[in-house]
Amino acid sequence: MFNQLKSLLSKSSTGKVERAVDLAQIAPDQRLLVVGDVHGCLNLLLDTIKRLEAHIETVEDWDDLRSKLVFVGDYVDRGEQSAQTLNWLHNLQKSLPYDVECLMGNHERMMLDFLDDPAGRGARWLRNGGLQTLASYKIGGVRERSNVEELTEASMKLEAAMPEGQLEWLRQLPKKFKSGNVCVAHAAMDPHLSPEDQSTQTLMWGHNEFMTTPRDDDLWVVHGHTIVKEPRISKSRISIDTGAYHSGKLTLALIEPGVCTFF
Repeated sequence: MFNQLKSLLSKSSTGKVERAVDLAQIAPDQRLLVVGDVHGCLNLLLDTIKRLEAHIETVEDWDDLRSKLVFVGDYVDRGEQSAQTLNWLHNLQKSLPYDVECLMGNHERMMLDFLDDPAGRGARWLRNGGLQTLASYKIGGVRERSNVEELTEASMKLEAAMPEGQLEWLRQLPKKFKSGNVCVAHAAMDPHLSPEDQSTQTLMWGHNEFMTTPRDDDLWVVHGHTIVKEPRISKSRISIDTGAYHSGKLTLALIEPGVCTFF
């Protein structure tokens, strides 16, 4: 799979696609393949990658324009394959460090909070999908109202169960990625501020004007976090969280100058 992705990221497709929307002003510096919130649904992620590969195999002409595969965060919780999803993404980025970017979502942040302060900040994570993540590591015996000892023991088991280097990788995940006039963030960007001036809180948890107030510059923001029934394009915003864990639909947006295609 990683070898196939390496070939994918170094090529370009120009054929007809499922849903292409002309966006004259969108101008990334490279081809972007942006994946929405996975939430422990590794099977859907692998199916989405296979569909993309199958499409590109049907295209006769290729050029040497490279692509960047970007994940918007929220790899864990809700679904049943959080551990497997993290392992797959971690190995993918180690194999393709210049071609893959994994951003941090608010669910990764809550997971780290649980590891750092299980008694003080663990309950929020457990009631928002953390129990499913622990189950994927075969860790049980804990619940939202568990006592300090039980929460601490579960956090220690979780850290011990993670492969070498994975916790450090999680802690260092960036909060945004920018290419040309396209910026990818997990949740949102303040429409009144530049990418450089965004707060971590906004990037990972959202902003009250993001979904209603278009930007007044030429920047386009691709994001997850807010579930939409279908991937949606509006002025300055591309929404791709289609609620994989309950809808069974994971969205990938292929963004090239002037065009956004959804898989």
